[in-house]
Formats: sequence, C-alpha cells, structure tokens
Amino acid sequence: MTQPSRRAFAQQALALVALTGLNATTGVRAQTPAAATAPIPASLLVQNIPPVPQSLVDKMAAYTEFRGHGFSDWHPTKAEMLVSHRAAGASTAQLFRLDTALGELKPVTQGPEPAGGGSYEPKEGRYIVFSRASGGNEVTQIYRQGFDGSAAVRLTPPDERHALNGWRKPQGEMVYGSVPIDRTAQGGTRAQVMTTFWAVNPEAKDPLAERRKIATLEGGGWFGGSISEDGQRMALTRYISVNESQLFLMDLEGANAGKPVQLLPKPGSQEAPAVYFGGAFSKDGSWMMVASDRFGEFREVMTLDLKTLDLQRITAHIPWDIGGGSTSADGKTMVIQANVDGRDEVRFLDTKTWKELPTPKLAAGSVGTTQYHPKLPLLAYSVNSTQGPSQIHLLNERGASAQWTRAAVPASIDTSTFSDTEIIRWKSFDGRTISGLINRPPASFKGKRPVLINIHGGPEAQATVGFMGRWQYYIQEMGITIIQPNVRGSTGFGKTFVTLDNGFKREDSVKDIGALLDWIKTQPDLDAERVIVSGGSYGGYMSLAVATHYSDRIAGAIDIVGISHFVTFLNNTESYRRDLRRVEYGDERIPEMRAFLEKISPLTNASKIKKPLFVIQGKNDPRVPYTEAEQIVAKVRELGTPVWYLRGENEGHGFARKENSDYMSWAMVLFMNQTMLK
Repeated sequence: MTQPSRRAFAQQALALVALTGLNATTGVRAQTPAAATAPIPASLLVQNIPPVPQSLVDKMAAYTEFRGHGFSDWHPTKAEMLVSHRAAGASTAQLFRLDTALGELKPVTQGPEPAGGGSYEPKEGRYIVFSRASGGNEVTQIYRQGFDGSAAVRLTPPDERHALNGWRKPQGEMVYGSVPIDRTAQGGTRAQVMTTFWAVNPEAKDPLAERRKIATLEGGGWFGGSISEDGQRMALTRYISVNESQLFLMDLEGANAGKPVQLLPKPGSQEAPAVYFGGAFSKDGSWMMVASDRFGEFREVMTLDLKTLDLQRITAHIPWDIGGGSTSADGKTMVIQANVDGRDEVRFLDTKTWKELPTPKLAAGSVGTTQYHPKLPLLAYSVNSTQGPSQIHLLNERGASAQWTRAAVPASIDTSTFSDTEIIRWKSFDGRTISGLINRPPASFKGKRPVLINIHGGPEAQATVGFMGRWQYYIQEMGITIIQPNVRGSTGFGKTFVTLDNGFKREDSVKDIGALLDWIKTQPDLDAERVIVSGGSYGGYMSLAVATHYSDRIAGAIDIVGISHFVTFLNNTESYRRDLRRVEYGDERIPEMRAFLEKISPLTNASKIKKPLFVIQGKNDPRVPYTEAEQIVAKVRELGTPVWYLRGENEGHGFARKENSDYMSWAMVLFMNQTMLK
C-alpha cells in the first residue's frame, strides 16, 4: 500500500501538472478541457482515455441510480432488521435499521468506506458489530457501533484480516478469525500462513488486550462456521479447493479448547475427496446441518449425528446445488435455496419428516438471502430479477408476503420493459455442451446487433439471473446484446464440470469462448463482426486470453482486475490466498507446471493482441495485484496496440465507489463506441 509520504509527493506532483497544463502520462502540454466534458475523479489515474462528453454523463445518469437493499440481520427480539443500502447521493453502501414495511431507513454506519457484515448483539440488540476495510485493500476490521450517533469502535488490530464467525450468546462474546497480511512480513511475503481464532466481549474496555486466543491453526483455509446454542462448540471448515474441504468441531473453552476434531470425512476413510460445509446446530447440540457433494455431482443438505457421525440425506431428490438455509423460530420449518440453472429458488422442508412442504406465494424473481427471525414467525427474503434491483420481503406465519423495501429506480426508466434473461447452449470443441445467459436489446433496434461477451470471475463462480444495473444502458440505449457464458470450470453444473479447466486444462475454457464465437456467427440477430469480450478477475484473464487466441474475431477486449501472468500473480497475491489458488491454476514451483503457465499467460502472448484493449484496475487489490495490469498495459502499448488504462487509487478488486464506477462505465461506453459501434 502507498505510504503517506509517497502519497503526499504524488499529490504535489499532480498539483504541479495542473498548474503547468502538462499531461501526466506524456509530458505534452494538454489542451484546456472543453466545458462540455466530465471532470475526472481525483482518485482515478487515466491514461489514453478520451474526454467523456457531458452529454453522455447526462444520458447515462439515470442508469447509475438503481439502488437496491440487502438483508443483513434480524434484531433478536423484535421485528426490526439491519439493511445494507446506498443512500441517494452517497458514494458507498452503509447499514440502516428498518422496523416497518416500506418505512424510514435509520442510518447506523457512516463514513467514506462501505460497511458490511452487520450483526446485532444477540441478546437485546443494543448495538451491532460490522466489518469494514479501507480503499479496497480487504484488510477487514470489525467494529462495534451503537445507535446513539457515537463513533464506531474498532475491535481488531489493524494489520490483520478479520472475519466475524458468530456469537457465544450465553457468554456475551463474539468469535472471529484472523490472518496476517503480507505488508507485516519480512520481505513482503510469507512462506507459512496461520489462522488464529479469538473470542472477545465487544463491550470490553480494551478489546485488544482482553481478547482471548482460542486456537492458531496452520494455513489460510480455515473458516469458522456456526456456534452451538450453549456457546461451547464451533464448526470449522478447512477449505482445500472448490471440490474438497474438511469439517471439524472445536471446543471454544475448557480443557480441549482450540483443538479441532475432524468429523468429515471420517478420519481414516478412503472415500474420494468431497466438499463439506457445516450449518446450524440443533437446539440440543446433538446434530448439525451439513452441505456436501459426497454422494453425487451436486451439494445436498444432510444432517450429521455428532455422536455416530452418520449422515442423513435430505435433498437427494433435488438435482441442483443447495445453498443457504434457515430454520424457523419454532424449529418446525427449514427454508433452503436451490440453484436451478443459474436462478435461485426456495424450498421449504418439514424438519420432523424432512419432506418438502408447499411453497408459499413469494415475490417473483431470483431469491437471495433467506433468514428466519430468531423469536418471531417471520422469514425475511430478498428478491431481484432482470426487471429490478434487490428488494426485501417478509413472509409471515399465515403464508402472506409483504414488501419491506422499495428499490430506488429513476422515474425516467421503465424496468418492466427490460427483456427477460434467456439461457443459451452451444457445443464446444470436444462436443461438451456449454451454457450461458443472454439479454437482448429492445425490438426497436433493427438488424444484427453487436455483442458484449462478459465472463464471470472465480473461476469457481457462475453467471446467474439477476438485475444488471447500469449494464442495462448498453442494452437499452446502445442496442448491444450481452452474453454471460458459464464456461467449463464454473460452479452450478456439478463437481465434474468445475474441474474441467484445472491445471493443464486451463485453455479448454478459452476454447469454449471460441465455440461461442462460432455460435454467434450462426445467429440471425447477432453480428459476429462486432464482438467485444470483457470480464473481471479470472474473467479479466479470460478476456486477455481470448484477445490473444481470437484477436481476428473480436473488435476489442476489456480486462477488469484480471490476471495477465499466472506466475507473477501467484508470486504476488496475498500469501493467505496462494495455496488455494495453486490448486486451481497449478503450482508454479513444479518446473513442468511453471513452464506451462509461462507459455499460456497473456503477457507472454501479448504480441498476438491486435485489437484495442481497455484495462481497469484497483491500486489496492490484494487478490490480483495492480502490477498484473501495469505489465500487460506496458507490453501491449510497447507493441503498438491501442491501450486504455484506468486505475482507482482508492479501490481494490473492483470499484466500490459510485464516482469511480460512473467514470468506468462512461469510459466503457466510449470504448465500445470506438471499437464496435463506429
């Protein structure tokens, strides 16, 4: 991270540039900006991007003002919830209290950085704890925040990354995990990462001095899960890869405190690797919920007897991944979420028989968070769709659903006219069927339409049905068709599919995009001569890789926080992530794998990028360091291909601030206008 002295020097240099009228990147005296162009936010470094016309800003303004709501937590005793929302005129999302349907949002957190992970004090709801990082660096801190307008109190040391695991309700303690970050290490990297779990009373006079160490465990893949009702035990997951994890149980106090006991897979078993995630404990602590793909391609919900370690399968009849889950206050009903072809649906279960119950009539759309109130017969659930941002609804004990928040949608935009997301499928090079989502422009746009292929990150992730926000401008106002492919390696299609791009198979996923380009050519409404590829994180790598393999078939590429060279990425990503990424991409310490990663990296093949490139990066990104962007920009520019570069000095793995996101969106419009709409 930039040191204060260097930042001050940079600010002085920028001031000098402003006074002298010199261009910061070329040293050439700049022309006075026309009055009808938008100012560049001070936090952005802009290279080779033309001035943004104010007319574009005005035309796109409404599309940047969609503001939905996210559910964060229930008050422990009353019908009040904690909601995440970006208020009108605000730069970032903050936390609010809401106690009536469509009522006033009462601010809880404030400040220039976004707030997340909010949780009420679990006995009386007298305060909340929440998480916050700085400038996108993901060095997440945990704070206590009261409701009296006082300043938030930091509960964690600043040079570690923290995650709230849950509450020991009877003891009044919260439990959190910490991993060190590389800036505190000798030489800026760590050969060995440790995860430490702590317990502390958030109201302690000196929370750092009074916190109690529970355990220090080797590796960065340990994640705390649910805590038993008596506060004595916590579920632990040791994450190895997207296809393998282990489930442990750890005492939180007493003689065996801090000594994890492996539950699944059973110690000594010879079963194939599988995923195990621990869910909620039963009231009496005799069993717990588990999500696992042990018995098939998809993750099922099961119960685990904590004495016998026997598993009871509950959702084997649902051929999709199951995620989420919450049990009603009376313990009689459980709600779960099924990822059905990229759209989240809910199912209700009778906890006595584990049979499915009839699904009440819910608000239409893809369901996000589902959470029962701990004391009252209420279920909060969030819903979004192609036609609108996330909104929170409440389901009562009579099966009646009521809307509790109303998303902010500018009056000038009728989102009900937005076309539904469709699923498309095509055959790839090896005959495997690949799918994706497509959103088409209004029928008023005639002729073959240009295409923006937007590839998700992860790569263990999935393009899912939902509201596209400001990206709808490209569809509604520019007439662009957007395709979001789920190439091999995506989740949601079974545990075999997610491994099909691992290691030496990395470029097979790039070939899936080549096959998509073939499919586009066969479609009467799509223009194969006007295609741009974009993506974020791993999708940024994919965008660069497509630009090297299929440069003659695209008009340009947009790389957002993407990997440009696998070896430099693995060397420079935060140490707590490195081993987890090696499982996916390959271990660069093995000579054969290193040679392969060198060979396929976009930086190595930069001479093949012949079409314009737009690179977007956050300076404080701990996952894909900004050096990944800088080296591909420098190399492609040196080779003579046009490159635009946008760097957020106060951003990380993506842009979180509205003013920065706005400028990025405007610049993307200019880039598409110049490359495929001219």
